[in-house]
Amino acid sequence: MTSRLNPDDQKHVEEYLQLSQHQVERRPFRPWMLLVVVLAVTIGLGLLSRLISYLTL
Repeated sequence: MTSRLNPDDQKHVEEYLQLSQHQVERRPFRPWMLLVVVLAVTIGLGLLSRLISYLTL
């Protein structure tokens, strides 16, 4: 993909991105872990709502 910036602006952007605070190592994205967390939260909140309804009725 070609840049729509002029060469001088593109140079500034590349220098900015090379600064140390923009070079953070990140763990790889794990979609299965996200699915497990979402399911656990959903099931947990469902169980909590059933417990609350049982205690109040």
